[in-house]
Amino acid sequence: MITVQNLGLQYGKRVLFDEVNLKFTHGNCYGVIGANGAGKSTFLKILSGDIASTRGQVSVESGKRMAVLKQNHAEFDEFSVLNTVIMGHKKMYDIMVEKNAIYMNPDATEEEGMRAANLENEFGEMGGWTAESDAAELLSNLGIKEDLHHLQMNELRGPEKVKILLAQAIFGEPDLLLMDEPTNDLDAEAITWLADFLADFKNTVIVVSHDRYFLDMVCTHVVDIDYNSIRIFTGNYTFWYETSQLMSRQMANRNKKVENKRKELMDFIQRFSANASKSRQATSRKKALEKLKLDEIRPSTRKYPFIHFKPERKPGDQILKVTKLSKTDANGNTLFSNVNFTFNKDEKIGVIAKEVTALTAFFDILAGKEKADSGTVEFGTTITMDYLPNENNEYFAGENDLDLINWLRQFSEEKDEQYIRGFLGRMLFSGEEVFKKVSVLSGGEKVRCMLSKMMLNLPNFLIFDDPTNHLDLESITTLNNAMVEFPGNMIFTSHDHQMMASVSNRIIELTPNGAIDSLMSYDEYLASDKIKNQRAELYGKVTA
Repeated sequence: MITVQNLGLQYGKRVLFDEVNLKFTHGNCYGVIGANGAGKSTFLKILSGDIASTRGQVSVESGKRMAVLKQNHAEFDEFSVLNTVIMGHKKMYDIMVEKNAIYMNPDATEEEGMRAANLENEFGEMGGWTAESDAAELLSNLGIKEDLHHLQMNELRGPEKVKILLAQAIFGEPDLLLMDEPTNDLDAEAITWLADFLADFKNTVIVVSHDRYFLDMVCTHVVDIDYNSIRIFTGNYTFWYETSQLMSRQMANRNKKVENKRKELMDFIQRFSANASKSRQATSRKKALEKLKLDEIRPSTRKYPFIHFKPERKPGDQILKVTKLSKTDANGNTLFSNVNFTFNKDEKIGVIAKEVTALTAFFDILAGKEKADSGTVEFGTTITMDYLPNENNEYFAGENDLDLINWLRQFSEEKDEQYIRGFLGRMLFSGEEVFKKVSVLSGGEKVRCMLSKMMLNLPNFLIFDDPTNHLDLESITTLNNAMVEFPGNMIFTSHDHQMMASVSNRIIELTPNGAIDSLMSYDEYLASDKIKNQRAELYGKVTA
């Protein structure tokens, strides 16, 4: 379907990848992974033809239609929502525009009338006669209400535009579908729907994502950018990760006999195949695993940070009590209202809401960075709290452009350089990197600095507002494990499904008309009909 031959990309002396030879075949879903800066998004842009490679070529099978998830949310502002979706099938849309222009022209010639008739036939063969209803169905499945379908794109909010551009990409079932971070800004329901859609999608998908749950649910293969090369591995992300970790351990143990190593790997592959029923792609993946050669497996060169939150003291009986908390935005819209809950020992609460702004306002209020319109937040006297906000620029701004050592030192009672270096080293800042100025840090590096600060403070209560933003898969995996192992209390939100499911043991959903508070697991919460009815009532929907 897509063939990559001798592909190379180089910026000056820096080689991202070279001598890449791959083949992406029909019916498979390929998840592209790699460290930050490895070239994942760039690779997709080369495949789509948006940018040129330094050398080599990409060949797409003749007659196959490619669709790419657009990232420019303002690109279609002058078009209606439905037309924006139909534009995903460019040829169909162009035919629709041309024939409609002829029909609207009172002075159209007989020749133009014949042209319109021919276009109408071609339009029908493409499925054009049901284009609007097909587009509307996609939008509704993604949570875009019917009363928005005929609006202009510039009348919609950012999260709604994300869903519409997603509908555009998958409209008309393209032969090749390229998607860069498709789950960003999607709510849990939309992500689940998209995962189901792609699992049933019969054509080729190539997707970049940091969402491990999503990759596990949809991918038959992993495309790993590492060793200045790109290789395809059979299986989903979890299989790739576990296998890579196993290979790393075995390479570290040089005395292990080859036959024992082979047996351990084969046992692992068999166990994974037996558990493949947990994935939506179970059948195809199991068949692929049966053909797997051990020579294909190679440990990753990527490094994992060390994240461990150790409380200085245990919390007492009184942890946190929130009473009648309410907040509106600058335009007077209610973000949430009448939120009431009391924290119990050993609880880790996952918070969700349809509006991202509601979540950020809620966490800022808990952390004392913003005032509520009404209600109270009362922490117990034994609680020491630390907060990782979604937006952290204020921590790195200021007249003094500090290096990393002096930046972290300002948050520590212990000022010794080696002590500070130890915390930075855990987050992969070593050697001369500790003298890097905070003004040049990437988004992911800033989050890792904030995590160093949190570890240094030894809190017994943690607040996280979407902590996986800007992090690579290695950091996300390590942070997830640290949150699970943390012995204190925690309240957090994340668009990473696996983090929500594995860390939280209580779910609170914020709505403009109150809150839902449940002791269910995250997956149970999303599947519960009772919860769906409660949500519908609070959001003002009509229940069945």
